[in-house]
Amino acid sequence: MTLFTDFRITFAPLCLAEVYTLADNASNGAIVLMSGTVRNQTEGKPVKYLEYQAYEPMAIKIFQDISHGIKQQWQDVNTVIIHHRIGKLSIGDISVLVAVGCPHRGEAFNACRYGIDTLKHNAPIWKKEHFEDGVSSWVSIGMCEQVAS
Repeated sequence: MTLFTDFRITFAPLCLAEVYTLADNASNGAIVLMSGTVRNQTEGKPVKYLEYQAYEPMAIKIFQDISHGIKQQWQDVNTVIIHHRIGKLSIGDISVLVAVGCPHRGEAFNACRYGIDTLKHNAPIWKKEHFEDGVSSWVSIGMCEQVAS
C-alpha cells in the first residue's frame, strides 16, 4: 500500500478540515488527528502568546523520517500528514496538526501518538513563551529544554 504524505511549515493558520481531507482515503477505517493548541498558561503562569521558529529544511526531513518510522511499525497506515505553524500565535491558535489514516483505529491512534511524540523530541522547532508578567523564555521542542531569556 502506498503511503501518502503532506508536510508543511507555515505562517498561515492551520486548518483541521484541510488536514482531515488530506488524510482521508477510501481504505481507512480510522483517521486520528491530533491538534496542538496554544494554551493560556504554563505551569500555572499566565501566557500572553507564543512565538514559533523552525529550521525548515531539517524539520521537513524529520517529518519525512517520522512518516517512514510510522510505515515501518504500522504497515497498514496509508496517510501521514504533519503541518506546523510558525510565527506569533495567540491563545487558542492551532500550532501543530498530525493526522494518520489507517484501516484500523488501534494502529491509527498508536501511529499518531508516535508522530507527535517523535516530532516534539526530534524536530528543530522552538517556541518562545511570552508571559503576562513580561517575562519570556525559549523552549526547544526538539531537545525538550527550556532556555530563559
